[in-house]
Amino acid sequence: MATIRHEFYETEERLTLSIFDKGADPEQVKIDFEPRKFTYIHGEKSLLLEPLKGQIDPAKSDYTVGKVKVEVRLAKAAPGRWGALVGDTPDPLASFPTSVAPTTSAPRKPRKNWDGITSEILGSDKPVSPDQDPNAGGDAAVNDFFQKLYADADEDTRRAMMKSFQESGGTTLSTNWDEVGKGRVEVKPPEGSEWKKWAA
Repeated sequence: MATIRHEFYETEERLTLSIFDKGADPEQVKIDFEPRKFTYIHGEKSLLLEPLKGQIDPAKSDYTVGKVKVEVRLAKAAPGRWGALVGDTPDPLASFPTSVAPTTSAPRKPRKNWDGITSEILGSDKPVSPDQDPNAGGDAAVNDFFQKLYADADEDTRRAMMKSFQESGGTTLSTNWDEVGKGRVEVKPPEGSEWKKWAA
């Protein structure tokens, strides 16, 4: 079996071991925690650390299998710095009873539900009404306004709206039938624009 590259850092209470096993399959990774021994096996790759420099608590130790590395968190039985992973230092906790049976811990998979967070944020946004913002709704709001205006209008107003809009090529919309009914409605392009008649 091939030994695998690894490195560690530690705090007073915990030692974090990074095992660089790119693409490790969580289903095939086998890790055993014992008070003074750590074993990692994945296919042909293995890592055995014995005796550990200090004693660990197998029940509080765990690991996570990532895409690039396996991160192992060894919970120290007694606070303090080890300075190295392995060593024959006398174990200060040897007199304390500990369970000798090896413990296998399942990988921890904390996941953030980003879709849920996004939908919660978007759901909490209140729609802005046209009373609060005159530009709210864009074209849909403008179309709704004109549809409501047309639907609530009397017959002369509807006729004036249709005639003025059609004859002006969509540049004028009038609701006054007395003015529109007198003759043809002129084309009034927006300022800075020029009206051109296209051949059909």
